[in-house]
Amino acid sequence: MGFRRSAARLSGAMLVAAALAACNGDNAGRFTGSVFNPEEIPLESYTPEQIFERGEFELNRRRPDQGAFYFSEIERLYPYSEWAKRALIMQAFAYHRDQDYPNSRSAAQRFIDFYPDDDDAAYAAYLLALSYYDQIDDVGRDQGLTFQALQALRAVIERYPDSDYARTSVLKFDLAFDHLAAKEMEIGRYYLKRGHYTAAINRFRVVVEDFQTTSHTAEALHRLVESYLSLGLTDEAQTAGAILGFNYQSTEWYDDSYKLLTGRGLELKSFGDNWLSAIYRQTIRGQWI
Repeated sequence: MGFRRSAARLSGAMLVAAALAACNGDNAGRFTGSVFNPEEIPLESYTPEQIFERGEFELNRRRPDQGAFYFSEIERLYPYSEWAKRALIMQAFAYHRDQDYPNSRSAAQRFIDFYPDDDDAAYAAYLLALSYYDQIDDVGRDQGLTFQALQALRAVIERYPDSDYARTSVLKFDLAFDHLAAKEMEIGRYYLKRGHYTAAINRFRVVVEDFQTTSHTAEALHRLVESYLSLGLTDEAQTAGAILGFNYQSTEWYDDSYKLLTGRGLELKSFGDNWLSAIYRQTIRGQWI
């Protein structure tokens, strides 16, 4: 049974628990509310299905840590069984719900390793990627997790291109990619404000060359105009302005660069033979986006 059927069971787990709580006899030992007492009856006495239902029950009670515990017990007590497989993907889901990302990632990776061709392998890979993506914090912090998220999201996209998770991963990949560009911009602005123009240029150049599909490229070009003008390198400044005019003429960054350059009697035109001139030529030929 795939994850989607398991997930559907979650929505009805409370109803199942209520129904089972009213039962007795052979059903008296099932994991349903007060009917089951794990302190008196060892888990080994229960079937994997009963333990699985308890895990679902805990998820519905918004106790994902407890749900993960019961799913992990199935893996321990009934290894290599069909229930162990189902419990493993639910374990990854429960840990993620509990924001226990390392354990979620570990469970998801085990599922991929043990069941690479299973229908839920794509979801396991997606959960693994989310275990990094959901930890991407504010721009000011180290971006190591962002790189890991990008790698994991790319794996989902490339290995499971026809899955719903691939389509969602593409959107998250773009956001994470944009996040890295934002980090470069933040550092570049820091250097620019303090007059470290060469260091600032190096950061803005990374955005223009490596993150040109993000939302930060127009500002990076404008900051290059500012930085190069501060260094007296007018050829580079004018070329950066020309690229802005070709690709981002409707932005505020173009307007600001236009005022800066024309206010000094300069043009928004490619001059000289530098890295920006090469990009400008590629832009004209339609080879640079």
